[in-house]
Amino acid sequence: MTSPDPCLLGPLIAQSRLARGWSQQRLADELCAVGAPTLTRHEISRWERQARLPGDRWLRRLAQVLGLPAGSLADAAARSRPAGRPGPVGPAGSRSRSALLALAQRWSVDPTAPLLVAPAAADRTGPSPSGGPLPGPGDPTPGPAEPPGAGGLAALRRLDDLAGGGDLAPTAAYRLRWTVRALSGAGPAARRRLLPVLAETAQLAGWLHADAGDPAAGLDAYRLGLRAAAAARDPAFAGHVLGSASHLLAGAGDPEGALLLARTGYAGARRTASAGLRALLLHRVALAAALGGRARAARQALDAARHAADAVRPGTEPPWLYWLDDVELAAMRGRTLVALGRPAPAVPLLRAVRDAGRPRSAAIYGGWLARGLLQLGEVEQACAVAGAAVLDAVRAGSARAVTPLAELERRLRAHRTEPAVRRYATLLGDARRFLPRGPAAAPGRPGTTRRPGGGALSPGTG
Repeated sequence: MTSPDPCLLGPLIAQSRLARGWSQQRLADELCAVGAPTLTRHEISRWERQARLPGDRWLRRLAQVLGLPAGSLADAAARSRPAGRPGPVGPAGSRSRSALLALAQRWSVDPTAPLLVAPAAADRTGPSPSGGPLPGPGDPTPGPAEPPGAGGLAALRRLDDLAGGGDLAPTAAYRLRWTVRALSGAGPAARRRLLPVLAETAQLAGWLHADAGDPAAGLDAYRLGLRAAAAARDPAFAGHVLGSASHLLAGAGDPEGALLLARTGYAGARRTASAGLRALLLHRVALAAALGGRARAARQALDAARHAADAVRPGTEPPWLYWLDDVELAAMRGRTLVALGRPAPAVPLLRAVRDAGRPRSAAIYGGWLARGLLQLGEVEQACAVAGAAVLDAVRAGSARAVTPLAELERRLRAHRTEPAVRRYATLLGDARRFLPRGPAAAPGRPGTTRRPGGGALSPGTG
């Protein structure tokens, strides 16, 4: 068997198990056949979540059962120590990451399994899945005449094209709490109607929390979205949730986790997903693989994404994928090509997105375009493009948009003596106080953001 060769032991075990079509229980049974008969699937789960690492004896048995080189398992185990260390998403985000990976693996065994065991994902008086309190007695409660989500959720998605997560995440979090409360008291018919709404609301809330620089809240919302999509028997949307979570981890510097989520999402959704969704999930796989140094896997996913995109037909895509057009798909391809170190074909693909009228996309892909130009040796052009991307990031109010610009700043240090680089450094320094830094850097009431020199902004402002 060919090893997927991830860098960490947990993803290596999980991917090898999934490649064989085994559940965690099946792997435990196989290991019991060659070792102690007391091993359970719970121990397999701990290994895959890296809450605990197997000892040398179990590493040898894993190599025997999974058909992997013992040396690769030992190397992955060494890279995974100490167990439970905070990752790029921070201590709270690391716990949320582990919980989502474990849930994704449960879902991968049976994508139609109802993972939302209880109607409410949080205690009625305790914290909500997105981190805030559930609506109190004075808050509006959803009624049957106006189920939460229908028109307002679509409008909030459209606002995401123009405003950043710092402004929109509080509104999405409130809608999520509202929907959870409605579901907790719903009868069977209302529950069937509300589960898809809860899944979509949680996915959008996760996206906006990530854009606001709060990965832990984003991952928690994605976990609720996956539960709701599974309970609604919608594997396609569950795959979309995992693809969105993969994008979060890729941007947070965790390509191993991103690749595991993207592959799991695609494997579970591909039979029911539209052509556009298959293309999107394959792009998530490609980017995570490229960032993780797996060039061959990234190229294969890019080719498959192109074939899927060629099969897209107008009017056949779900409404929540309205933003996925030819320009966006081309920019995704260009971004992955830059990550693979192939800037020549990437630069023309990335230039087109600046004309699409979406400031955050212009900022994010502008950072990747500048990185591609830098790879080509065009330092002055790279700085000019990056400077424009900084201004787009300020307009977007998006923490996500700052990430590629920060990476570019690091790469430009080798050219710090050039005038264009010094001008860009000055511009970026002047703009930093206007760029979002996530919830920890935004003082004031919860659910608000602040602009330097100004008062708190209420949720939903642009």
